[in-house]
Amino acid sequence: MTTPAAPAPAPKKDPMKSFRGIMAGTLILEAIVTALALPVVANLGGGVSTGTGYLVLALILAFVGTCALLKHPWVVWLIIALHVVMVAGIVLMTALGAVGIMFSLVWAYLLWLRHDVTKRMAEGRLPSQQQAAQAQAEQAAAWKSGEQPKP
Repeated sequence: MTTPAAPAPAPKKDPMKSFRGIMAGTLILEAIVTALALPVVANLGGGVSTGTGYLVLALILAFVGTCALLKHPWVVWLIIALHVVMVAGIVLMTALGAVGIMFSLVWAYLLWLRHDVTKRMAEGRLPSQQQAAQAQAEQAAAWKSGEQPKP
């Protein structure tokens, strides 16, 4: 009879916390790039006080505001919705839609990385989990041999 596999040890540092930092940085970068579309809207899009200008301003505020919500599990759907709106903005301004497509590809890659890290964490294959498992095994071996365990 075999014993069931022990659950993977929790990593010392939460990798999802680091990933939230990457997401926040990407959202701020996206807000900056979208803000660079304001002069284009002012010159070619009929002015900032048009629908296109208001859309760009709303997207900038939404990207910055979303940074405060990154701890929530539903924020990924909010980010996807913002990108759908931004890509749909290609109807109003081609440059805005092109930026939306580029950042949608960036977010697709980031979400794939997030999925991969989550899968590896569940399997216990993250480097920080490997070190924790090795330390636990050494401590168990020390207890079995009657030695004083290392702190």
